[in-house]
Amino acid sequence: MSSDHQHHAAAPTITEVAAAAGVGRATVARTLGNYGSVSDATRAKVMRAAERLGYQPNTLARSMTTGITKTLGIVLADVANPFFSGVLKGISDTAKLAGYDAIILSTDEKLELERDAIGVLLAKQVDGLVVASAAGRGDDVSHLANAMERGIPVVLIDRLVDSLDTDSVVIDNREAARSAVGSLIRNGHRRIAFAWGPVTLSPATDLEQMHRILDEALWSDGERLRGYLDALDEAGIPFDTALVTHVLKNEGQATRAVSGMLALADPPTAIFTTETEATVGALHALRARNLRLLKDISLIGFDDSPWAAVMEPPLTMIQQPMRELGTVAARQLIARIDGDTSAPSKHVLPSTLIARSSDGPVPGIRGK
Repeated sequence: MSSDHQHHAAAPTITEVAAAAGVGRATVARTLGNYGSVSDATRAKVMRAAERLGYQPNTLARSMTTGITKTLGIVLADVANPFFSGVLKGISDTAKLAGYDAIILSTDEKLELERDAIGVLLAKQVDGLVVASAAGRGDDVSHLANAMERGIPVVLIDRLVDSLDTDSVVIDNREAARSAVGSLIRNGHRRIAFAWGPVTLSPATDLEQMHRILDEALWSDGERLRGYLDALDEAGIPFDTALVTHVLKNEGQATRAVSGMLALADPPTAIFTTETEATVGALHALRARNLRLLKDISLIGFDDSPWAAVMEPPLTMIQQPMRELGTVAARQLIARIDGDTSAPSKHVLPSTLIARSSDGPVPGIRGK
């Protein structure tokens, strides 16, 4: 074998890197640990030697020396969800470029699993946290507050937690929903189904109760429903609780909920869906009743996907900057780890309504 790396039966040590680079062990430690003062020329020499030997740093030893593990903890609601997959791509790519590893945990929208996940990540001594929290407005978030008190920076993504004064990266969910529902209203729709609203065991029977639910809801759920209500109010359309679903968030529940609304004596002429599974569930419900998009009923949904563009007709969807959300969150977190002490920032990124063909004027005759 020709390379130094191939001569090693065991992993090379920091002493061997120092010998290959012609410098002391302390210089190698400062260079590879990214702390202290090292000249550019010496750094380049050490890095060449480390690469040639195939040296892999001992992250535990480095963390004991520097207090930094070069690891980010990522807590997302559902990594299988296409939205969070896109967010994760932005986080992981940005972390990798900055020399960080990421530990990713999924909570399935359960606050108790989120608390457990934060405990696991803190035990692993992550340098910071990106969290899409499952906490509603009134929930206990001491697990996040305690992490911040320990000096672990936290960046919230996709959802805000009102009681935490920390960095966040979101879109304007309320305005995105108001704009989409407003578009349906301008096409003459007044019976607009909302799928799905905040999960609750006690569905609202009037607008006052709906606002009570909003006060306790997951932030993004609540903001999207507020946007829906804003659009109705601006158009003078009475709010009908029968047109808002409150179900556990899965495709089957969405199908049953939308089917129930389609069976009403005065059914909706349009549907606004707030997540991918709600959209798919609504499409199943429409197919079961032989209702055709655009000809019989209109639909606008959240979270544009490649499959939405190849549907027949193509779906009009709200496009979120998924990867950019992750990128901005990771950059903000790494800046905090690097010592940024400026006031907490709320980054609000733009969403886009991608107009296609699943929404139009109220049909004169419903499909049978």
